[in-house]
Amino acid sequence: MNPSRSDKTPKHGACRETFTDGKLSATGRYMNGKKVGAWKYYFRSGPLRASGKYAGDELIGPWKWFREQGELQQTGGFKDGKQAGLWKRDRADGTLHDTRHFSDGKLSRTKTC
Repeated sequence: MNPSRSDKTPKHGACRETFTDGKLSATGRYMNGKKVGAWKYYFRSGPLRASGKYAGDELIGPWKWFREQGELQQTGGFKDGKQAGLWKRDRADGTLHDTRHFSDGKLSRTKTC
């Protein structure tokens, strides 16, 4: 499904979005024009960039982000579309870089390792 559709019908069902060169950029589902359920985003070169879930176009629950070489870069969660709870960022070598805690989308504390 291409996001630049000419009709005004809301997107519904499984979706494969692409970069302008036709390479896969995202997979997921729409319900009545809003992102729902599990979504995956990809680097133009092919590897997984991020994965998580949506409810009514809002990010929810745990999400993961990856580096282009495949290493985990960051994990964190969302509640009502806002950053929530503990977030962790890893260095490229896999060691913990820092932790951050969010409440209602606002950073409440940070710890650098």
